[in-house]
Amino acid sequence: MLGKGQLVLLFLLAPAVGFFVTFAQSNPVMSFESARLELPLKETADKLSQVQDEVEQTKQVIDESSKLAQEIQEAAKQEKQAYEQHDKSLSELVSSSKESVQKSADVLDHLLTSMLGNPIGQTFGKNATVKVYSLEEAGYRGYMAKVRLNNPNALKVVLANDQVVSNGETTSHAAKRKNAVLAVNAGGFYNVNGKLAVLGTTVVDGEIKAFSNKNDLSFVGFNTSGHLVGGKVTSKEQIKKMNVLQGASFLPTLLQNGKKVAIPKAWANTRQPRTMIGHFSNGDLLFIVIDGRRQGWSNGVTLEEAQNKLLEFKVRDAYNLDGGGSSAFYYKGKILNRPSDGRERPVTSNIVILP
Repeated sequence: MLGKGQLVLLFLLAPAVGFFVTFAQSNPVMSFESARLELPLKETADKLSQVQDEVEQTKQVIDESSKLAQEIQEAAKQEKQAYEQHDKSLSELVSSSKESVQKSADVLDHLLTSMLGNPIGQTFGKNATVKVYSLEEAGYRGYMAKVRLNNPNALKVVLANDQVVSNGETTSHAAKRKNAVLAVNAGGFYNVNGKLAVLGTTVVDGEIKAFSNKNDLSFVGFNTSGHLVGGKVTSKEQIKKMNVLQGASFLPTLLQNGKKVAIPKAWANTRQPRTMIGHFSNGDLLFIVIDGRRQGWSNGVTLEEAQNKLLEFKVRDAYNLDGGGSSAFYYKGKILNRPSDGRERPVTSNIVILP
């Protein structure tokens, strides 16, 4: 049996013993801390799950991008192969075209040689190749030049004293003034108060120096590629569209696309000295001067006869330039033909070829 003092002591210790027993059974601090940790762990798990989803999506995007990049790379590879094949085919085509042009030139040279004999003069310049033939074998007193332009600027229309209206200039003088290897007289002219003025449309270095839309005139031009163009010209816009670099006028047109053009009645079946220009089927240019009005030497040629002869030479397009006493053929420093006046006539325009 407990004593009185012991009971008092037990009474005093009872609260502490109860607190100890309670604390021993459940730590309130630990429970509180656990409660505080549960919320961040749940949020972290959710975020981790979200990050994993985003990583998976990113991986899918990367896989798709990689696949797309491979497809683009493959397409680029195929395009490169196609381009290389196209470039190869184009190079082969250009090479074949050059060979074809050369073969055509060789055939043409052979044809001309068989008809006219060997060239009496040849010039192989950086700007142009010129071969000159006598027309004696063809039955005419005159000369023909076959010209291949390497540079379109090698061909020039030269105005007398570089003026539209002037006192005129001989073909040889114009040629020497421009250091040309070849020259022939060009367009027609008429008298204006004692001066000579160019007839019809005339173009020099791309500039229209004179313009006329007369229906009876034929324009003879050379474009920026050095090709012969011309025919009936009705507007300045037409000249610009044709990219004309040089040009002069006279009449009539002789051949178009390898076909004869009807000769005007006033010009039909008359023999005269002639200056004619054209191009062969391979694009080479030709310049022809035939003498006339000289008894015992040459009576000239009709335009109908000229058409037939030009077709025999395989000429595709051809035009008649100013003839008569104006006809002059200059090569390497001198006039080869015999002008009908007994000497050169001053004219308003000449066509020259720079070597």
